[in-house]
Amino acid sequence: MKEKLLLCILVLGSFVILSNCAIGPVNGYIFTYNKFPGEINSSNNVPSMKKAEGCQRNILGLVTWGSAGAGQIAMDNHISRIATIDHSTAYFLFGIYRNYCTILAGE
Repeated sequence: MKEKLLLCILVLGSFVILSNCAIGPVNGYIFTYNKFPGEINSSNNVPSMKKAEGCQRNILGLVTWGSAGAGQIAMDNHISRIATIDHSTAYFLFGIYRNYCTILAGE
C-alpha cells in the first residue's frame, strides 16, 4: 500500500513540475494571467483598425480545443493586413485549465 501511495505522489509531483514548462513566459501554480508582445510590422504602416483574438484551451493536459493561429484568426475576422501579433496566457490550479490566446491588430 505504501508503495502505491509513493508511486502516486511521484507521478503527480512529476506532472506538476513538468507541466510548468510549456505555458508561457511566467506562471504560478494557483493562478496566472500574462499578456506579452509577439511580433510587430517593422515598417509600421498598417493601422490597427480591427482587433481579433483566437484561443486554445486545455483541460488537465488531456483535452485541447480552439485555434490560436494568426493566419486563421485574420481570415476568420477579415483582417487582410496585420499590424501586431500579441499573446496572452492563463493558468489555473496546477494546470487543470490552461488558455493560450493570440491577439491580432490590423486592417
